[in-house]
Amino acid sequence: MTMQNTKLNPVQFIDISAAQAGQRIDNFLLTLEKGVPKSRIYRAIRKGEVRVNKGRIKQTYKIQAGDTIRVPPLRTSEKSAKSFVGSHVRQQLSDCVLFEDDDLLVLNKPPGLAVHAGSNIDQGIIEALRIIRDDLPYLELVHRLDRDTSGCLLITKNRHALVNLQNQMRDHEINKRYLTLLKGSWSQGERLVEQPLLKNTVLSGERMVQINPEGKYAKTVFIPIESFPQAQLTEVVLYTGRTHQIRVHSQHLGHPVAGDDKYGHRNFNKETKKLGLKRMFLHAWKLDIKHPTTEKVLNLIAPLPTQLQNVVNRLKDQS
Repeated sequence: MTMQNTKLNPVQFIDISAAQAGQRIDNFLLTLEKGVPKSRIYRAIRKGEVRVNKGRIKQTYKIQAGDTIRVPPLRTSEKSAKSFVGSHVRQQLSDCVLFEDDDLLVLNKPPGLAVHAGSNIDQGIIEALRIIRDDLPYLELVHRLDRDTSGCLLITKNRHALVNLQNQMRDHEINKRYLTLLKGSWSQGERLVEQPLLKNTVLSGERMVQINPEGKYAKTVFIPIESFPQAQLTEVVLYTGRTHQIRVHSQHLGHPVAGDDKYGHRNFNKETKKLGLKRMFLHAWKLDIKHPTTEKVLNLIAPLPTQLQNVVNRLKDQS
């Protein structure tokens, strides 16, 4: 008799809820098995290792409420997503909820936490939430924030809300505003940057983004709020959501973000560190969205974290 190993990489049988219905099977599996190569998932579907209601399906099949999906072991090694969340992270995520209802969960993301797992990160906020909030069958990120960026993070509890908000983002109907501290200052008011951004990977494996005509269109507006002798508190309006957009566009202006060790200015970072800045000064401050169900406008505000506010206060004291 052959016994199935139920501890390492077991076969899963997943019952689909109404909230999960409507997704293509390949997209569902890519979300379920973060980090597994797309080629492995497509091969499993093609070979019939993945089955819906005991039958074979194509990768274009849209899952329905009540379906039972057989998911084979897809990971090639024992390493898989963590199933444990430490008490400190649990408390952090519990304390940072800005808004919650049947469709949405909005966090004031703490700095230092990645939003999702990656090549060197085995657990991000979304993976941790799926463990902590096991009462919720569906949790998906609407957008992403850099690991060192704090502020408003949108998460949906059903596919309808996800698609609705993704459409709002695509159509530039979401008002996204950040607060940042930039090197130097200017007196000529708002400054617009429209420069295409191209992702690159340097030899060390570190991802860099550069202004390049072959990149994707990106638009940012910088609005001075308060100027100091060596720095400027600035509101930033994002019209597109490219990776590292604010950081690269501010560098292009000659006013890089304080505490940015990738695109920033070394001496300026040293000076702001003396003021108590131990991270990048970039905060997703405001999000104005149309609620996916009620269609009422939600004005979401994440207060500036204490450490960043203290840096601003010290700059004021020096002025």
